[in-house]
Amino acid sequence: MAQASDDKLKKIVSHAKEYGFVFPSSEIYDGLSATYDYGQLGASLKNNIKSYWWKAMVQMNENIVGIDAAIFMHPKTWKASGHVDAFNDPLIDNKDSKKRYRADVLLEEHMEKIRQKIKKEVTKAAKRFGGSFEEAMFIQTNPRVVKYNEQIKMIEDRMRTYLENSDLVALKQLIEELGIVCPISGSKNWTDVRQFNLMFSTELGSVADDSSKIYLRPETAQGIFVNYLNVQKTGRMKLPFGIAQIGKAFRNEIIARQFIFRMREFEQMEMQFFVKPGTELEWYENWKSKRIAWHKALGFSDDKYRFHDHIKLAHYANAAADIEFDFPMGFKELEGIHSRTDFDLSAHEELSGKKLQYFDPETNESYVPYVVETSIGLDRMFLAVMSEAYDEETLEDNSQRVVLRIPAFLAPIKAAVLPLTKKDGLPDKAREIINGLKFDYDLQYDEKDSIGKRYRRQDAIGTPFCITVDHQTLEDNTVTIRHRDSMEQERVAIDTLHSLLQEKVSLTSVLKQLEA
Repeated sequence: MAQASDDKLKKIVSHAKEYGFVFPSSEIYDGLSATYDYGQLGASLKNNIKSYWWKAMVQMNENIVGIDAAIFMHPKTWKASGHVDAFNDPLIDNKDSKKRYRADVLLEEHMEKIRQKIKKEVTKAAKRFGGSFEEAMFIQTNPRVVKYNEQIKMIEDRMRTYLENSDLVALKQLIEELGIVCPISGSKNWTDVRQFNLMFSTELGSVADDSSKIYLRPETAQGIFVNYLNVQKTGRMKLPFGIAQIGKAFRNEIIARQFIFRMREFEQMEMQFFVKPGTELEWYENWKSKRIAWHKALGFSDDKYRFHDHIKLAHYANAAADIEFDFPMGFKELEGIHSRTDFDLSAHEELSGKKLQYFDPETNESYVPYVVETSIGLDRMFLAVMSEAYDEETLEDNSQRVVLRIPAFLAPIKAAVLPLTKKDGLPDKAREIINGLKFDYDLQYDEKDSIGKRYRRQDAIGTPFCITVDHQTLEDNTVTIRHRDSMEQERVAIDTLHSLLQEKVSLTSVLKQLEA
């Protein structure tokens, strides 16, 4: 199973490069570790994901507004937020491979392997018992599965305790006790676990000294918190209300791997929702429901998602869960939903000396609001879409095709317009069709190679529809439209193309689905 997953990720990486989605950064200089550039199609897909998030979060909610804060912030920001003192990862080195890993990630991956064993047992039993199979009962009673679940709970409990107590010696002992090996060398020759701060620092101005030291932001949330009062007053916002932002963040990740899943420069889509103290856990559950609905509206299988409660709560949280997605390398965090209490605003109020309270006209009192956060990695969302969309298909004639089944409203190119030949006025007619549609849709014109090869190229980049212009088009103003997923073709009038595309590729219908 692991080998198949590795192979799929390698295929996605190769496909992404070949077709202009993602390139290794600075490749002509042999690249830079864990940094990537989004190509022409990747940038378009990325922007479409941003638009889906922004419209669902800001446009569809009257009490949520958006900002765009600076990457550089006053260094006291990171002192107040706890990043200077507590933004650390527990790292461990393998002496043989010279590779460095996060200790908690090694343990999480070990638990995921055990979960895969459970999944395998369930699959085998389901085949054996057929329609009479009761999965929940099997999980509760099968001795092997029960033992696996006990192992997972034991690891989670001990890991939580050790992380909360910063007991790095015990964390290493647990790794050794479980026989966890280095994925590269296969050895158990580990160093001690050490803490490592993840923030990038630089100097502001022309003189490099301690007074000029600033940081690249490790998260976008603090830009929202320091602007809380500005937004609340200028927007005349009443609780509950939210502030959303899309922006770059930077972390000096030691384990930057698995393609764009974990990078040192990445993009976040975050929303901080300010609420009355005492209502935060209700809103926390509410936003968990809203966010999973947003993900499932993509049309991917429900079993690709699961909630995972945090083993160790961050210093600012009283509740936290991740929406995990089944990537090629297993279930990994895609989005976090956190109840951050009043930690951030209170800390900034104390260090800045500025009052960051909300006057509640209903109760005639002032208080520091509590915050519920939703935070999703845009690059991880991109990888989730690519992972689920990538498919290798054997057709009836035994030929193969690679197709990206990207949800139509996210697809970089919504339709390709293809003249059957380069002569007889067909290219001119195709250009005429493009000129009528290009104001509303991203289109591509292609006249090179046979029509079959052109279809395959569009399948490979995820284009939902191909519009073929042939000689009959010149006679009756109709075209052949081919559907990517089914490969079915139908004849339609040119003057119906706009409404057809509107129905099939519009973001509006998805947003309406979320409102239902």
